[in-house]
Amino acid sequence: MQKIKSLMTRQGLRSPQESVNDLSPIENFRTLTKEELRELHEEPADPQAQQEIINSIEEVYFSNDSFDIVKYELERLPPVLSLQELEEYRDKLIQQQAAVSKKVADLILEKQPAYVEELERVTSLQNGLQLAAVICTNGRRHLNIAKEGFTQTSLGLLANQRKRQLLIGLLKSLRTIKTLQRTDVRLSEMLEEEDYPGAIQLCLECQKAASTFKHYSCISELNSKLQDTLEQIETAMDQLHMHFTQAIHNTVFQVVLGYVELCAGNTDTKFQKLQYKDLCTHITSDSYIPCLADLCKALWEVMLSYYRTMQWHENHDQDEAAVVSSVSDGNNVIGTEENSFDRNYVKKKLEHGLSRIWQDVQLKVKTYLLGTDLSNFKYDDFIFVLDVISRLMQVGEEFCGSKSEVLQESIRKQSVNYFKTYHRTRLEELRMFLENETWELCPVKSSFNILQLHEFKFLEQSRSPSVSPSKQPASAVCSTGTLFQQYCAAGNPFEIQADSKDDETEDVLASNGYESDEQEKSAYQEYDSDSDVPEELKRDYVDEQTGDAPIKSVSRETLRSRKRSDYNLNKVNAPILTNTTLNVIRLVGKYMQMMNILKPIAFDVIHFMSQLFDYYLYAVYTFFGRNDMFESTGLGLSSSRLRTTLNRIQESLIDLEVSADPSGTLTAAEERKEKVPSPHLSHLVVLTSGNSLYGLAERVVATESLVFLAEQFEFLQPHLDAVMPAAKKPFLQQFYSQTVSTASELRKPVYWIVAAKAIDYEQMLLLMANVKWDVKEIMSQHNVYVDALLKEFEEFNRRLNDVSKRVRIPLPVSNILWEHCIRLANRTLVEGYANVKKCSNEGRALMQLDFQQFLMKLEKLTDIRPIPDKEFVETYIKAYYLTENDMESWIKEHREYSTKQLTNLVNICLGTYINKKARQKLLAAIDDTDRPKR
Repeated sequence: MQKIKSLMTRQGLRSPQESVNDLSPIENFRTLTKEELRELHEEPADPQAQQEIINSIEEVYFSNDSFDIVKYELERLPPVLSLQELEEYRDKLIQQQAAVSKKVADLILEKQPAYVEELERVTSLQNGLQLAAVICTNGRRHLNIAKEGFTQTSLGLLANQRKRQLLIGLLKSLRTIKTLQRTDVRLSEMLEEEDYPGAIQLCLECQKAASTFKHYSCISELNSKLQDTLEQIETAMDQLHMHFTQAIHNTVFQVVLGYVELCAGNTDTKFQKLQYKDLCTHITSDSYIPCLADLCKALWEVMLSYYRTMQWHENHDQDEAAVVSSVSDGNNVIGTEENSFDRNYVKKKLEHGLSRIWQDVQLKVKTYLLGTDLSNFKYDDFIFVLDVISRLMQVGEEFCGSKSEVLQESIRKQSVNYFKTYHRTRLEELRMFLENETWELCPVKSSFNILQLHEFKFLEQSRSPSVSPSKQPASAVCSTGTLFQQYCAAGNPFEIQADSKDDETEDVLASNGYESDEQEKSAYQEYDSDSDVPEELKRDYVDEQTGDAPIKSVSRETLRSRKRSDYNLNKVNAPILTNTTLNVIRLVGKYMQMMNILKPIAFDVIHFMSQLFDYYLYAVYTFFGRNDMFESTGLGLSSSRLRTTLNRIQESLIDLEVSADPSGTLTAAEERKEKVPSPHLSHLVVLTSGNSLYGLAERVVATESLVFLAEQFEFLQPHLDAVMPAAKKPFLQQFYSQTVSTASELRKPVYWIVAAKAIDYEQMLLLMANVKWDVKEIMSQHNVYVDALLKEFEEFNRRLNDVSKRVRIPLPVSNILWEHCIRLANRTLVEGYANVKKCSNEGRALMQLDFQQFLMKLEKLTDIRPIPDKEFVETYIKAYYLTENDMESWIKEHREYSTKQLTNLVNICLGTYINKKARQKLLAAIDDTDRPKR
């Protein structure tokens, strides 16, 4: 940059305008010779060539301004100088200098417009600064004029206004001080008038004002007096809890004493000397509930008084805080802090007293609860006690957030004690009901639902927020706020409400089992006992050759629909249940009421509920399903789950030693106390008459009422699961999976007994024994035993229709009955075929003809498909055609046949075609097959 400046100076540049025309690219250091000018003019004008010349300049020439070029070049001269070399080197330097000068001149010309523009901007900025200086000078001059003319006058006015405001404040303070001087007199007057809240209010206001003006010497004495008064108030706050505790003790003692003296019927004053705990033991059962209600009402008044005290302080603190925030300034910050400290002190004292007062209430009520044995109370009375205590615990939770562990434990003890006695009595009643039950249908409407019963109303009430307090459970949330908010002005949550249960009616019963008389009439008018039996089945003989058919043919669909309607006379399909079933459902509802109010005993209640179901199931099985002879058939009538359930019930609940020696051990006696004797079927129930299908109506009512009861338990499962403790939920799940779900499985053994007696299977065996099976020609006519068997089925169908007039037979029941009868008939056929002594191939064909005729006629009587055990018969008949090699493998594969039936196949089918050794081998295979069954 310095080289450029020196170059510009040497060129004589003064300004851009002056130097544009006379700039020269060659530095005029000296006068050049003609030879130099010639050489200079011969310099290359090509920019690339000039740039190459510049690039050939040594770096040392660009180092700094202090570089001595002459010295550098002289030092570089060789020791022996050559004029030609020096001239050549000089020419090179001249070319380099000329190239650099031209490059510099080109750069200056290139930047000339920018230089001119920037110079103009600098000139403009200089003019602007000069104008700003003039403006600032004028502004200072005008400010000096304003200062002298206006500011001093305005400040004087403001100072006078401030003095006026201070004087007004002082006047207010003097008036307040004047009022404070009269406080002592007014406080004394209010205390004489017993206006203690007003005196406290006035004292607090005066203390606040005194704290505000305590910097005045005339207020210091008054402030000291007010401070002493506040200290007395704080002392009274400490004694407040003692007074409430004393009030609780005196109140409960007077309430209980009043009932004890009233029940004693004399004016003896000995009860007044008793302790409260001893006094509670003199309460009679009749006066227990009214006394409990009055006790809770009195305690409510005490707690409500404390609640109102806290509300007063809370409202006062809010009003005071609002006033302080509106007028607060820097002068009364200390007074505000002191007031806040006093308010917090009182608030903490009151909050601490909540739990203490509630603890005293719990202990007093606990003593009263445990002072009387409630085990012999009526159910409704005990539920009322639970309801009152539940309401009291709700009060405690709202009062101080307590879970009322003391009350819960005391009522739990009473509840468990009561419930054991109550449940034992109910089990005995259930046994009595079952032993006197004639298993007649209880006529209820088709719309019957257990929620319509009084005992289950609480399930709907618990979901409704509009239930009255006396009926609403403790867990329900009132839509109008807490109990203290509801009854703060008037009323009492423990007022005994008139029970409207007696005014309500349960509209669940139907007339004669029908919704109306018209439905009953129409149902029986439509009934025709023989409408579904074709005429050909009513004949003693049907000619297979002529194929005589009924005069009026009936389609299969029509037959099925008729059979279904015959077994479902009641069009409304009302539930099948008995009076005993209804009583059990009501008991379940009562148990759930107690469990809903007192959840800590939920497991005990659900356990007792399960025993009600267990005993009902066991009774139905004992009355109608137990038959050792039929159980030994091995047909799997009772599932392993059902057998396990029945064994469990018998071991845990049934007392099988009613007439045992009473001199047993105490432990055994206690265990027997928890059990119930096995029930006995009423002698009025006849199960031996063939006309009634061996008590089928009673069996249907008993079994289906059990199924209905199981359905109600399934409906209640979510409610039970919601209150069951988590640790006990496996018990509930096991009860439903292993007991309730087995109710429908009881149908098979119960109806199997009817099916086994409804058809004369022995007569059929006798008829089959008279058939000659070693015929020599193919027969076209079936045997007589087939017609006899079909007649039996027709009679069974007729009697089934007769029973359906009394009791609706559900489709699953009729299906099971038909399935059992058909299964027994098919097995009887196989047994008859196994009794054959001689049989030819034609005889085997006759067997198939008989069975096909039986199936064809049977399919017109029932719509069960496929026919049960059809393959059982067909497979046995086809086995007559097996060879010796096939027979052995067939025997091993078909273990469903008895040893006798398999032996008959070997002796009759292959007896004349195999030798003794082969027969022994097959008989040994039969014996091996039969061994696992033993």
